Amino acid sequence: MAPKRRIIIDTDPGNDDVIAMLLALAAPASELEVVLISVVEGNVDVRACVRNVVAIFHVLDEEIKWRKSQNLPAGFEGCTKYKPLVAIGANEPLHDKSDNADYFHGTDGLGGSTVTHPEFNPHESWKRLFEEPPPDDELTKTASDQVKDLEDKPFSNFTTSRQPAHKEILRLLRENEAETISIVSIGPLTNLALAAAEDPETFLRAKEVISMGGAIDAIGNVTPNAEFNVWADPHAAARVYALSSAIPSSTMPSTVENYAGQDLPAYPPHLSKTLRVVLMALDITEEHTVSKSLFQQKSGELCARGSPLAKWMQAFLNPMLDKMASLHHGHDNDATLALHDPLCIYYVLTQDDPKWKSSSKSPEDIRVECTGQWTRGMTVNDRRPRKRRDSDGEAPHDRGNWLGNKSGNRIERMLESPGKDECGAWILDRILGYVQ
Repeated sequence: MAPKRRIIIDTDPGNDDVIAMLLALAAPASELEVVLISVVEGNVDVRACVRNVVAIFHVLDEEIKWRKSQNLPAGFEGCTKYKPLVAIGANEPLHDKSDNADYFHGTDGLGGSTVTHPEFNPHESWKRLFEEPPPDDELTKTASDQVKDLEDKPFSNFTTSRQPAHKEILRLLRENEAETISIVSIGPLTNLALAAAEDPETFLRAKEVISMGGAIDAIGNVTPNAEFNVWADPHAAARVYALSSAIPSSTMPSTVENYAGQDLPAYPPHLSKTLRVVLMALDITEEHTVSKSLFQQKSGELCARGSPLAKWMQAFLNPMLDKMASLHHGHDNDATLALHDPLCIYYVLTQDDPKWKSSSKSPEDIRVECTGQWTRGMTVNDRRPRKRRDSDGEAPHDRGNWLGNKSGNRIERMLESPGKDECGAWILDRILGYVQ
C-alpha cells in the first residue's frame, strides 16, 4: 500500500474548487490527510471564499448524520479522523487590483445557491471564528462560554487559524519533516508567493507544488492567451515558478511586487534546492469533464433519498451546467463542466499510476508574462528545437537565457492521466459514497 499523502490545499472556491476539496476530504485516512486549507482571493472575494469552505464542513456534518441514519458508511475521514486547519490569506494580488471571476461562478462563487438554497449556508457565527478573541479579563464568564460554544459545537470538524494563511503554510512546513507535505494550488498563487518571499528555504521544504493553471498549447479561458488562476496574479505565479530554476533571478518578474504596501524581496542568489512544480494546465484539465447527464445519474437517487450533500451539489452545479449548456446552443444533456481543480486531487490520489504522462519536453522552461497589454498571465514555453547551451551568459540570439543549462524554469507539465473518460464518474463516486 502506498504511504499516506499529506497536502495543503490553497484555494479560491469556486464551484470546481469545492468539488476538489470534497474529493480530498472523501479520501480514506490511510490515503490522504488535508493538513491545511488556505484561502485566497480569486474566483470571488476572500470572505465569500472562506464562507464556501465553511459551508463544505457544515454540509458534510449534515451528510454524515444522514448517512448514519441510513446505516450507510459515514465516509469523509478527512474531517472525521482529521480536523483540517482553515486560514484566511491574501485579499488582493501582488501587483494589480483584483478582478474576480464572479461573472462565471456567481457573486457567491456557488452559482447563486447561497440565495436560492439558504438551508445549506453555514451558521453566521463562522465569521467570529477567524477573529482574535478579546482577552479573558474583558469577557464575562457567559461571553467566554459563548465563544467556546461557537468553536466547539457548530463547526467541530475543522480547526480555525487566526494567522495569515502564508504564515500557516510556513509553520507547517517548518514543523514537519522536509518533503512530506505537498501543496495543491487551485487558485491564484498569491499565498504561496508571500510564503516563499518571507522564507524561501522553509518553503522549499514542500515536497512539490501541484498547480492548476496556465494554457500552453490550449487557448485561454479569461483572455485568448491566459488561464484565470495565472492571469489573476501573474506576478505571484512567476515568483513560484522561478523557484523551479537553479537561478531564480533568471525568470523573476521585471516589475517590483508589493503586498499591503511592502515590497517583496528578491530571492537569495543561491538556494539549497529547486522546487518541483507540477502543472495542470488547461491543455489537460479541459479534457477531463463531468456531463449533466452523468451528474444527474449519480446524484438523483441520493437527492430523492434526502442526502444533504447530493442536494447541495445539485444546488450549485446545476446552474453551472445550465450555463455551459446555454453557451453551447442549449444542448442540455451534452453540457459538460471541466474538472480543472479536481484533477489536481485526482493526481495526488493516483500519481503512482504509470499512465500519468508529462510533456515529452518536461521539465519545460515555462514562464509567465506579467506586463503585456494583451498577454498578461500568458504561460510561455520555449518551442525552439534547440539544445541548451553550456554557458549561462547572455547571448544576442537568446534574449532571456532560455537555453541556459541552469537559467530558466523547470516545470513538469502533465498531459495524460490514467482515465480521461472515467475520471468524472470516479470523482463523483468517491464523493457521493459509492466507493469507500
